Amino acid sequence: MKKPRILITLVDKKGEYPCHRGHKIGDSFDFDTERGKICPMVMHVAFPYIDIMRYGGQLPECKTGDFRFCCPDSDVINIFKLEIKK
Repeated sequence: MKKPRILITLVDKKGEYPCHRGHKIGDSFDFDTERGKICPMVMHVAFPYIDIMRYGGQLPECKTGDFRFCCPDSDVINIFKLEIKK
């Protein structure tokens, strides 16, 4: 079974301060080839969800119809979307 490609995209921001890693809304990262460019705190949150997606599990849909999660930095609170790229 071939693992699907996972794309991580910064889609919104709720906190008052800029991202310490310099991420901006619209930035996208391929999990397999660009994960070293993503903030380690974000990857810590994203990895369990990516693992579920990779092995056929279903994540709950947000009100936007996709799956989103937050950066754990309470001053920044970037919102990221995960999707499988075909």
